[in-house]
Amino acid sequence: PRFVGGYLGYLLGQASHAVYRDFENAVAAQGLTHIAWRVLASLHDARAAAGQTGDGAVPVGQLARDVLAKQPTVTKLVQRMADEGLLVLRADPQDQRRTLVAASEAGLRAARILITEALAQEQSLLTQWSTGEVDTLKRMLQRLAVGG
Repeated sequence: PRFVGGYLGYLLGQASHAVYRDFENAVAAQGLTHIAWRVLASLHDARAAAGQTGDGAVPVGQLARDVLAKQPTVTKLVQRMADEGLLVLRADPQDQRRTLVAASEAGLRAARILITEALAQEQSLLTQWSTGEVDTLKRMLQRLAVGG
C-alpha cells in the first residue's frame, strides 16, 4: 500500500483540510485569518470559563500554546487584533512584564458567529456518522493530541 495513504500525519492533514475547506470562506468573511479565528475561539472559551468573575484574559504565552503558534507570531497578531478592536490587552497585575489578552465585545461577537458556522459545518460534514462514532473520533483525537 501507498505510504501517504496510510500515514497518520498525512491522514490527519487531509482530514483537517476537509474540515476547513468550506469554513475558510466564513473566516475570511469576518476579515480573519485561521490563526486569528483560533485566537478568538480560545478567548471565547476562556471568557465562558471565567463566567461572571472575569473577562477570561490569558497571558500571550498561554494563548500561543492554545492556538498552536509561536509566541512572537501571536504577540504581533494580538497587537493588530487589539488595534482593530477585537481584543483588549493589559499588563498582568502579578507580573508587569506579561501581557494579558481578552476578547472585546466585538471579538466575542465575531467568535460567536464563527462558532455557530463551525458547528453547522461540522454537523454537515459528519452527517453520515453516528453520534457514537463522532464521540469516539473526538475522544481518540483528544487522546492523541495530549500524547496519551
